[in-house]
Amino acid sequence: MKAVLLDSASLGEGIDFSPLKRHVDTLILHDQTSPADCASRVSEADILLTNKVVINAEVMNAAPNLRHICVLATGTNNIDLEAAEERHISVSNVENYGTASVAQHTLMMILALATRLPLNQHSVRAGDWQQSPFFCLLDHSALQLAGRHLVIVGEGTLGRRVAEMARAFDMTVTFTARPGSDNDSRPALHDVLPDADIVSLHCPLTEATRHLIDTEALSLMQPHALLVNCARGGIIDEVAALDALRHGRIGGLAVDVLPVEPPRDGHPLIDATSEALNLIVTPHSAWTTLEARQRIIELTSNTLAQRQQG
Repeated sequence: MKAVLLDSASLGEGIDFSPLKRHVDTLILHDQTSPADCASRVSEADILLTNKVVINAEVMNAAPNLRHICVLATGTNNIDLEAAEERHISVSNVENYGTASVAQHTLMMILALATRLPLNQHSVRAGDWQQSPFFCLLDHSALQLAGRHLVIVGEGTLGRRVAEMARAFDMTVTFTARPGSDNDSRPALHDVLPDADIVSLHCPLTEATRHLIDTEALSLMQPHALLVNCARGGIIDEVAALDALRHGRIGGLAVDVLPVEPPRDGHPLIDATSEALNLIVTPHSAWTTLEARQRIIELTSNTLAQRQQG
């Protein structure tokens, strides 16, 4: 049984791949694979492992022995699932590998925005503290989280974990109804936005959630409200959110994701990080603790073990 991993470098340094080796005869690791190299590298593979390399019908047809594709991520949008079904190639993914990591990152963003960390850092660099008539700088009053209302979109494992952590700070938590659902007893997002102090997104990007937070939704939020997106780029209208932040219609904005990644052509939010705004942009790094990255390998190894037993 020969397995080929096409983009091992996408998992970062420090990863132990030995759990995978226990379930295959040969494991070949490639740091990165370009579209032009895919066909030759998968030609003898029985099992194909990929994080973000696109596996289309052409790639599958170049691998006559291919029986299973392991996606080392939650999403399977880089796999032609119809072609896989036609070829009787099973496809698996990994879920909940980064719950602790992403929840931690989400709380970091909430805490940083609430304490106006980006604004305070900007003021220190500008010399405002140094020129203050008092021992402290009171230009950016912090938002105390105790007693505040956190609205979460997405009541999966991650959303529930963020809720647990928020309650430890004495926040009140409301989960909203699934966007696009007509049969959900939870309150609709637009109904709770006017009362939200913080909004955190933990839902997939679908046609129902694309630009879920748009100009209309932003207009319903309180001027001090904080908006955090550690889900997928495009769930918020980033340009509209930036405009709302610049004009004081929301109190803070933090994103770990953008619609196009990596943003090789730049993005207005990246440009705005140099401004005096309560704004945080991190490079899709919420999932990147070593524990979370290693967990991907462990879960994939479990999938291979189950295939052997089956």
